[in-house]
Amino acid sequence: MTLEQFFSQNPRAAIAFSGGVDSAFLLWAGIEAGAEARPYFVKTPFQPQFELEDAQRLCTRLGAELIVVEFDILSDPAVAANPADRCYHCKKRLFSLLRERAAADGFSLLLDGTNASDDAGDRPGTRALRELEVRSPLRECGLTKEMIRARSKQAGLFTWDKPSYACLATRAPTGQTITREALEKVERGEALLSGLGFRDFRLRLTAGGCRLQVTEEQFSLVQRYREDILTGLAPLFSEIVLDLKPRIPID
Repeated sequence: MTLEQFFSQNPRAAIAFSGGVDSAFLLWAGIEAGAEARPYFVKTPFQPQFELEDAQRLCTRLGAELIVVEFDILSDPAVAANPADRCYHCKKRLFSLLRERAAADGFSLLLDGTNASDDAGDRPGTRALRELEVRSPLRECGLTKEMIRARSKQAGLFTWDKPSYACLATRAPTGQTITREALEKVERGEALLSGLGFRDFRLRLTAGGCRLQVTEEQFSLVQRYREDILTGLAPLFSEIVLDLKPRIPID
């Protein structure tokens, strides 16, 4: 089955939209197929501001109305406690919220951007989507991340080479309670590093501060901007360490 066939069979659908590579391409494909595809962005403390801005920019480019739903996910104790299956509790709560909002707007079908390259095993987040009957057209149509990037580039979508981005909650080690203050510090720190030219990196929370993970190609940037990094991160974190093991980009 192709995406065109999928949207021909499902001409009205709500899309859980993050502003990333996959959901951006899914929205574009739906619009190109003539479907009524409406994007919904859930804004929580786990999403940095730039993700919302990217989502808004992409929707403006496609002429789609972006529905922004705000929710304090940290109000859910099962999520804030950050257990090993946090992703299950988080996605179950957020996609339930999306399904309710989409249904109120007249959409009975909810889609997400999971692709054929994503692990199809019984991961916590995947289990939540399956329980809520959220469909993943990119996976159903056999589209891998590489294929999606290539087709996004052909379509002229600025997201085609956007690095994969995991929510800010992943910066906290399992079992460490997640707080809004800690997430805000990470967001500010990562914004600083992005401004210095870093891409596809992570700023992980530790007991004493933070740990910077960069790809092997960016170790030279760390050396070049060492003083800027220290000056920018010192007000946020009491301890700043560099992970000497290179970060391997994951699509």
